[in-house]
Amino acid sequence: MIDLTKTIDLSTTYLGLKLKNPLVASSSPMCADVGNIRRMEDAGAAAVVLDSLFEEQIELESADLDRFLTAGSEVSAESVSHFPELTHRVVGPETYLEHIRKCKQAVGIPIVGSLNGSTNGGWLHYAKQMQEAGADALELNIYYIPVDPKVTGEQVEEQYVELVKAVKAEVKIPVAVKLGPYFSSMANVAQRLDAAGADALVLFNRFYQPDFDLESLEVVPNLILSNSHELLLRLHWIAVLYGSVKADLALTGGVHSATDVVKAMMAGAKVAMMTSALLKRGITFLDTISTELLIWMGEHEYDSIKQMQGSMSRNAVPQPGAFERANYMKVLNSYAMR
Repeated sequence: MIDLTKTIDLSTTYLGLKLKNPLVASSSPMCADVGNIRRMEDAGAAAVVLDSLFEEQIELESADLDRFLTAGSEVSAESVSHFPELTHRVVGPETYLEHIRKCKQAVGIPIVGSLNGSTNGGWLHYAKQMQEAGADALELNIYYIPVDPKVTGEQVEEQYVELVKAVKAEVKIPVAVKLGPYFSSMANVAQRLDAAGADALVLFNRFYQPDFDLESLEVVPNLILSNSHELLLRLHWIAVLYGSVKADLALTGGVHSATDVVKAMMAGAKVAMMTSALLKRGITFLDTISTELLIWMGEHEYDSIKQMQGSMSRNAVPQPGAFERANYMKVLNSYAMR
């Protein structure tokens, strides 16, 4: 029986911000509308990460964007596949900054601006502009696919580190870094970004892979929404990194239920970010998640989110080898043993 008189504390802290719960609406086209952000706050979102301002949008005039996108090789895959309508509706930097101002006037929850790019060119200016527009924090959504065989892994990692240092030198608000999982030593990269000043690491950016249209013989965008199976990679690395970096850890990708949120917290995340679940089930699904989270915590006698954070991390479990090679053979044999 759940004790209905028991007060359960869902609050957490992320990027130095006190949040009412760990549910964050992450960057998506939904976040381009102030009305949607109001509804997200009403449904229980503790913070919102705005849709990204792309490096390409800053560098080019709107009239040139179609030509640039069709050039292909210089454009991040996300800018094509995640926003296929981008060639028809361009949100320029000034419009984006005004959107931040309107969001801050409309809601009381923290608003996180998002920059999507891979170089520290002129777009650094807009990191400072986002701060001045009122953003509570900034998320660097680094989406870089090195296709030049002359570029080494070390050079790629150094580019990430230098980008973080450059942005941190421009702003005073907290900076989160959203990155992909494709590093030969994720733990080392995380520590380097932590040392460079990242206030949070957001794990992980999804790798959008184009498809082939066999009739037109064209490479076409292919966006598939996430599912809970994608949570496992994120849980693994957050559990490994928890306690080894000062930066907060945020989980994004695969959060579709209250139990997914619980797993994220137990791995060591401060927040669980959601996009695909809201696209599939609507903004009000945030309220459902929040209610189910309270029920789960009550049934399992948890008093607070902080009580569970990191409780299943690599340093906290009796068998830390479960996150290492020691678990390899067990996994391979697990299906046959059922």
